[in-house]
Amino acid sequence: MSDDHYTYRVTWSPEDGEHVGLCLEIPSLSWLATTQEEAFAGIRGLVQEVAADMQANSEPLPEPLAGRAGTAPGRSQLVGMVQLAAGEVSRGDGPWRPS
Repeated sequence: MSDDHYTYRVTWSPEDGEHVGLCLEIPSLSWLATTQEEAFAGIRGLVQEVAADMQANSEPLPEPLAGRAGTAPGRSQLVGMVQLAAGEVSRGDGPWRPS
């Protein structure tokens, strides 16, 4: 398994005054940086180091969220969701009512 299948997020931390990179599968890790790009690169590098260390110690790696059944919609589910939303918009139903 590759660490590039993990779910990463970069957000602003008002408390730290910097961008923070996160990995949803390993919530104990974070990386602070002045730019979003640096935060993303930093958390990816940190996850790679931790994953290599875990593998070297025969520890199981966290399963990527995308590989867990029922956690990420597949293409057919996404197409269905878009079609449903489009139908609701055309009928004026749902939360997409024109104002």
